[in-house]
Amino acid sequence: MATPALTTRLDRLRQSNVVDLIGYGLLALVGIWLAGNFIKDPTEFVNVGLIGVTNGLIYGLVALGYTLVYGILQLINFAHGDVFALSGLVAWSLIVNVIGLEADASVAAIVGGLALTLAIVMPMFSFINAGIEFVAYRRLRHAPRLAALITAVGMSFIVQNVSLAFYDVEFHSVPSFIPRTEAIGIGDITYSWNKLAAVLITIPVLVLLTWFVRTTKQGKAMRAVAQDTEASAMMGINVNRTISVTFALAGSLAAVAGLVYLLQFNIRYDTGFELGLIAFTAAVLGGIGNLTGAVLGAIVIGLIQAFNEGLTWHTPGSDWTRTIVFGILILILVFRPEGLLGERTPEGA
Repeated sequence: MATPALTTRLDRLRQSNVVDLIGYGLLALVGIWLAGNFIKDPTEFVNVGLIGVTNGLIYGLVALGYTLVYGILQLINFAHGDVFALSGLVAWSLIVNVIGLEADASVAAIVGGLALTLAIVMPMFSFINAGIEFVAYRRLRHAPRLAALITAVGMSFIVQNVSLAFYDVEFHSVPSFIPRTEAIGIGDITYSWNKLAAVLITIPVLVLLTWFVRTTKQGKAMRAVAQDTEASAMMGINVNRTISVTFALAGSLAAVAGLVYLLQFNIRYDTGFELGLIAFTAAVLGGIGNLTGAVLGAIVIGLIQAFNEGLTWHTPGSDWTRTIVFGILILILVFRPEGLLGERTPEGA
């Protein structure tokens, strides 16, 4: 006769197998749908996929801000998406009202103006994000997590309403400084200059951040604090300064993402709410707390969004994009809470 402990283990094993089968079944359905679209029109499939990769890299800049903060504080900084939107609006003000860049300006003027804008918004939002940590989160570091979570939601509304007060409800955009003509072409597969520019801005930033976290003294301090705050303090690491640097880095990433997004799309005060949730979903998908996982998850989300909105064979369409993206978040939390790269969190272990 089976013992109660053995019966419990068998029940858990059966439940686990059922959950795994459901997960594999869903993946098989997605695979069949993608294969069908590829067979129907390979050129369309690749062109849409390139758009998804480009958008995914932009989401990755925002997702890295979430994963950096979570890796150290186990805090979901919901204000991060709104900091991204505000940075994009400030970049718009600088480009249009201060620098006065026009679409017919010379290449040198456009490159110089965008570089100047980036040189202003990055330190500005590094300071703002570090200030948010100092004012809103530092005193709650040893409080129950619910208190910090509620505070993060409150900070999100505060930053969003600051954006609304200064920039109203209208969408803001800049002229098409970067041509939308073909940069790379193989047959009917094309990649335009404006999308290539987003990649050329985003990838060096991601590489530089990875180098900083893995190689520099401050990056090693960040990893040490992420592993054990108390032990890090005993070994002489300034924990408060390390956390402030982390928030400053996240703010600068949000500023880069805000400018890159502005060059591709229009932006307004609440753009960061939805895009922030998409970026958070990407961070969870890749394995929150894992830098590489955040970028991988963002690219996957970008591809899913592009395929849903751009393919034609049995595609739900753009009205279902939000439902699909956040449905993916729920499925991840159910089937693989540690994310694609297996980075287990206290909640998902």
